[in-house]
Amino acid sequence: MKYTQSTLDKLEDILGESAYVVRYERGTFQSGWCLLEAKRIVVLNKFLNIEGRINTLMEIIPTLEIEYDKLTLESQKLYEELQKKSATEV
Repeated sequence: MKYTQSTLDKLEDILGESAYVVRYERGTFQSGWCLLEAKRIVVLNKFLNIEGRINTLMEIIPTLEIEYDKLTLESQKLYEELQKKSATEV
């Protein structure tokens, strides 16, 4: 996967299409991110570079309750790719 703004946008689209909000904030996150599940908000450390943001989202997305039916075809393909990658790493 390429570490570009376009890839980051696609990952953010998966979350947006599943009613999650992605925010970039300042904070002392040990892992670089924080998840507010009840409010469906993903907060990433705003000081992460694009590669860090992409890696973090690739780590988080497979653990969330993503509404697959609400995703666009392009997002569904990327989501499936992330799921497969996550399953092979376990």
